[in-house]
Amino acid sequence: MTLSVQEGTLLNTSRPPTVLLAMDSPLHQRLLAEGSLDRLRSVARVDLARVVTDLATADAGRLAEAEVLFTHWGAPELTEETLRRLPGLRAVVHAAGSVKHHVTDAVWRRGIAVSSAAAANALPVAEFTLAAILFANKRVLDVARDYAAVRTRPDLLPYFSGHGNYHRTVGIVGASRIGRRLLDLLRPHDLDVLLHDPYVDDRQARDLGVEPVGLDELARRSDVVSIHAPQLPETHHMFDARRIALLRDGATLINTARGSLVDTDALTAHLVTGRLHAVLDVTEPDVPPADSPLYTLPNVLLTPHIAGSLGNELHRMTDWAIDEVSRYAQGLPFAHPVGSEELSRSA
Repeated sequence: MTLSVQEGTLLNTSRPPTVLLAMDSPLHQRLLAEGSLDRLRSVARVDLARVVTDLATADAGRLAEAEVLFTHWGAPELTEETLRRLPGLRAVVHAAGSVKHHVTDAVWRRGIAVSSAAAANALPVAEFTLAAILFANKRVLDVARDYAAVRTRPDLLPYFSGHGNYHRTVGIVGASRIGRRLLDLLRPHDLDVLLHDPYVDDRQARDLGVEPVGLDELARRSDVVSIHAPQLPETHHMFDARRIALLRDGATLINTARGSLVDTDALTAHLVTGRLHAVLDVTEPDVPPADSPLYTLPNVLLTPHIAGSLGNELHRMTDWAIDEVSRYAQGLPFAHPVGSEELSRSA
């Protein structure tokens, strides 16, 4: 059987598929640890000696045998030219989030099925963001700094009177995988949640338990704004100087999406004055200049893109990807397929 996974029908199940690992080396040694390699080998033929980082120079014989490409960070770009060296390739299983860095239009033209562990990666980002929201509303970092400064119980009256999580307004920008997972995590809390997403209508918003609003209104009304939109030309600097100025005094802006969605210079100007707070896991540029005030401002939590899968959380994505290889080997459709139309409005 040789029908497409994308059609939801069976593929070749006469023998275990040959899987080729394509990613940064030695990343595979971390991913396929703690029994993961044994799991993968139980459903496919795979050789750790056959990990490739450059399809243009890899052994032609090894490439010709590959039926499934198992990818992660550092996967080589799948152009028309490189795909000619993979004549038997039928599927790409990505054990990470976005496939935009290596899946090109040539993959879709050849009818190659694609799967991604983006939904698995959404969970730690949503968890990180939930913690950031709850800490921001309670001003936990501020209290901790005051405590460290005075080395005795600080005056908590300012925090008692002005902060807390009861019916605070949280604005979510983007009902993406991460955005929706975050909405699930927010539901048990006594928070008022706004949502801006041009692809979500009023009925869908009601089903999600949120109030749909325009982006400017969301900026004006929210105590915390959390960004979960994709990086697209139309979302570049969606929080520009004008929109950042709409944020209420004392509001917190959280960005775990992409740095380009926020005008970092414009935001920094407000942060320096103390008017706003920020939790920034991503910035523009990716690493701020060494003299950037973002590193030392007391109202900023700056982290180096750690909200996504980190440490043992990588194994969750690996497990999801191996499950997909297993489904492929059984002739079943992918549980987490990626389509070309989806990439036009996803990260």
